[in-house]
Amino acid sequence: MFESIVHLLRQLSRFQVVVAVWQAFQWLVFLIGIDSAVHGQEPLQFNRDIRPILAESCFYCHGQDANKRAADLRLDQREAALESGAFIPGNAAESDLIQRIRSTDPELQMPPPKSNRVLSEEQKGRLERWIREGANYTVHWAFDPPKKGKLPDVKNKSWVRNPIDQFVLSKLEAANLEPASPADKPALLKRLYADLVGLPPTPKAIADFMADTSQAAYEKVVDELMKSPHYGERMSLSWLDAARYADSNGFQQDGDTWQWIWRDWVVKAFNDDMPFDQFTIWQLAGDLLPNATVDQKIASGFNRNHMLNGEGGAIAEEQRWVNLFDRVDTTCTTWLGLTMACVQCHDHKYDPLTLKDYYGLLDAFNRLPETGTPQRFSSRIRVAPPLIELPTEENKAKIAELEAKIAEADKETPVLAEAAFQGWRLAVTPETKGNDGKGFANPTLELLRKPAADRSDEEKKQLETQLRKFFDEKFRSTVASKFPAWEKVDKLKKELAEYKADQIPRVMVMSDEKPRETSILERGEYLKPVEKVSFRTPAFLPPMPKDAPLNRLGFAQWLVAPENPLTSRVQVNRIWQHFFGLGIIKTTEDFGVQSEYPIHGELLDWLAVEYREKGWSTKQLQRMIVTSNTYQQSSKFTSQHKVADPENRLYSRASRFRLPSMILRDWALASSGLLDPKLGGNPVYPYQPDAVWEALAITKERDFTYPRSSGTSLYRRSLYTFWRRTVGPSNMFDASNRQTCRVRMNPTSTPLHALTTLNDPTWVEAARALAERAIKSSSQSQDRIQFAFERVLCRKPTAREMEKLLLAHKKQTELFENAPEDAKAVLAVGEHPRDETIPVVEHASLTHLCLGILNLDEALTRE
Repeated sequence: MFESIVHLLRQLSRFQVVVAVWQAFQWLVFLIGIDSAVHGQEPLQFNRDIRPILAESCFYCHGQDANKRAADLRLDQREAALESGAFIPGNAAESDLIQRIRSTDPELQMPPPKSNRVLSEEQKGRLERWIREGANYTVHWAFDPPKKGKLPDVKNKSWVRNPIDQFVLSKLEAANLEPASPADKPALLKRLYADLVGLPPTPKAIADFMADTSQAAYEKVVDELMKSPHYGERMSLSWLDAARYADSNGFQQDGDTWQWIWRDWVVKAFNDDMPFDQFTIWQLAGDLLPNATVDQKIASGFNRNHMLNGEGGAIAEEQRWVNLFDRVDTTCTTWLGLTMACVQCHDHKYDPLTLKDYYGLLDAFNRLPETGTPQRFSSRIRVAPPLIELPTEENKAKIAELEAKIAEADKETPVLAEAAFQGWRLAVTPETKGNDGKGFANPTLELLRKPAADRSDEEKKQLETQLRKFFDEKFRSTVASKFPAWEKVDKLKKELAEYKADQIPRVMVMSDEKPRETSILERGEYLKPVEKVSFRTPAFLPPMPKDAPLNRLGFAQWLVAPENPLTSRVQVNRIWQHFFGLGIIKTTEDFGVQSEYPIHGELLDWLAVEYREKGWSTKQLQRMIVTSNTYQQSSKFTSQHKVADPENRLYSRASRFRLPSMILRDWALASSGLLDPKLGGNPVYPYQPDAVWEALAITKERDFTYPRSSGTSLYRRSLYTFWRRTVGPSNMFDASNRQTCRVRMNPTSTPLHALTTLNDPTWVEAARALAERAIKSSSQSQDRIQFAFERVLCRKPTAREMEKLLLAHKKQTELFENAPEDAKAVLAVGEHPRDETIPVVEHASLTHLCLGILNLDEALTRE
């Protein structure tokens, strides 16, 4: 390595050598400083320095799961470890733990060679030092209630705008790093719009911000965006991922649902800045609140967003248990940041979660009057009660129209119906020749065969009722064809019934109408109950208040109680993730003992307490984040960042990451002028590949032709795109499949991303529309290009960029002049009508340039 360094230095100038040596010295000082914090004179911290080693390499075999515990040795609890003689505090050499990890004998060595886990020398030394220091344990940091500690001291006080900056700067100064310079105004404006509303600013908004030199200019934009109705649309995206929201059930039949009503409730709740504790209680137990409103019941649909299996071979009770498991896992991941799926079969390998904890929580959900399979309302709709029927104004108008038609057509039918019935009635009496009463069941048949004179008044009445019912069910449709008016009424009634079944929204909600006994299941098998349990919260967390209801409502209230150490931390971490790409804790879904130790733990705890103390206001917390200097830094990356803070975990600059596909699509539509900004309502069906749902059409029972929208519905925000679980929208390549809960961001830069943004009809059509607007704005190529560039990137191109853009435009024009048919093909993409007065080559060449602008790294990236 030394020879390589010497060789490299020989290739550099003298000045470059001096700079390189100085930078290397700075990095060395930084690394030594970090090392000293962990291995110097300061005592080791169990949570930071030791627990990660034990959790990764020891707890699987020596943790709380008694069924998997080896040698009756438990290392997750100090008392149990001491009793087994695993270590002797103060005496590392004589401790069995150290002897085993130092052993070279495969029979004695720990971790065992077959485990494929290996401790480094540094980790072994750390364990030895920990034992010498007394082998002390502390509660896992996330299970200890957050405390709002004193703000740390910093040297550069002038940089601090709010407490976030103070925490961040203290870490930067400890690492001998300086914050990045402030982002320039266009970059900052684009960032803010992307983060808060997911749409580009208008040219007027850009101009106003650039012209406003007051200190309040930035905060003014923040406040305007948080009041925008599009704020709720942007913020709801990650919540829909967590809630596994979709517009269909999944599985083979994949029936459609009306859960978009719940989706619209979420958007409104974010726009209203509903306090997160209320947001929580309504979604988990809104139906259990006293005199629950329709909105509160709709909110409880959070736990009805799961998949529904209506396949013929599905066992209903088994699927009901699958739903229950899903509810526990989703709720605990979303609010507690705990991985629960494995606990349905055994005690957790790492976290202090037991089978009793898991099934105790499940008991709160085991009261829903559900069968486990959906109910078929039409060939398209399959949902499962309990439901709330919520006809729209359009539904009411249509129903009234059909009922009026039926009433008008039905004026003549009573006489016809009676005549037809009486004629048929004569034909079915036993006295009629050849009639033996075939088709009738007792007691109707017995009454028919009984002479009319011998029938009592009650029997006559009973027979009349049964005959009329039999006639309506078996013969009316065949007789009606002989009477056009009657047939028309029957067709209208059928149309009304089908409309109500297929078009009136019925949102699935929660209910506790059917309490059941809950038992721990052996290995999670629903046919093997082994021990009855009642509702309980995990024993290792603070208990519920004694007067709290032992149901979902009590559970929801416990989640947002001040004593709960997890909920506020978990939510603050996800809010932070939204603005920085990664949470303060990278493992957003896991705050258990295998999560990383937080570098900025003090900041996380301060924000968690602040969030709760300030009334759980999400907008207030987000405003603090985006108005901090930490957020407003430039995202430019230096060589020092590459070594000292490669993942930006110290926040030495603004985070830079690829925008989600949903936002990229919205950005393209908005910058082109195509976007329909309407809020809420039924899902829409924008461009998809031909026959995209064809694989689902395995029976003739239902038509799975993709019902592509037309007109402005093609240009609604991505949030409103119909989400089929079995075949998700193909141009939303990085989104959750919405089959299970997902809370961690999943940015991507795969080839599929580029293929979509270059070739998908939405992007090509958006480029065409943007080009048309640019052409109409000016007769000069340079002005047109600047028009398109600014609408996508929120800034004017530099002179060098303009030179390259003009050259690209010139080359594209030459290509299309030699291939006019290709130019026509480009302009034929999409339904939006083209202004035919614009020359084809002129329009197509600028369309291709606009498509290139939409695909620039700066356009696709949140900087």
